[in-house]
Formats: sequence, C-alpha cells, structure tokens
Amino acid sequence: MIAVTMMKCACKPCLCVVSIADAIEKNDQYYCSQACANGHVNENKKGCGHKGCGCV
Repeated sequence: MIAVTMMKCACKPCLCVVSIADAIEKNDQYYCSQACANGHVNENKKGCGHKGCGCV
C-alpha cells in the first residue's frame, strides 16, 4: 500500500502542493493556508500568499 504524503491544495484555483502533515485540514480536505481553508472571504481575498500562486 502506498501512503500519500503530498497533495494539491483543495482550493480549486490554488496551484500549491502541500504536505498533509503541514496542511490545514477542514471538512476532510487539505489546504495550504488559512485563507484557502476559509474560502478567501473578507480579509483573505488576496490569495494564499505563497510565491507564484495567485489564487483568490
């Protein structure tokens, strides 16, 4: 059996790949940042903050 340790952030427009151990887990999905986990609402509309990713 193969264990998955990295996966794409669950935020659809996000380009980040995140370590499951370091990810923010919400509703059984893994996110690279709190902004992505919260759906980019209110103050989080600037994206995830990771270099090279412009998700909103």
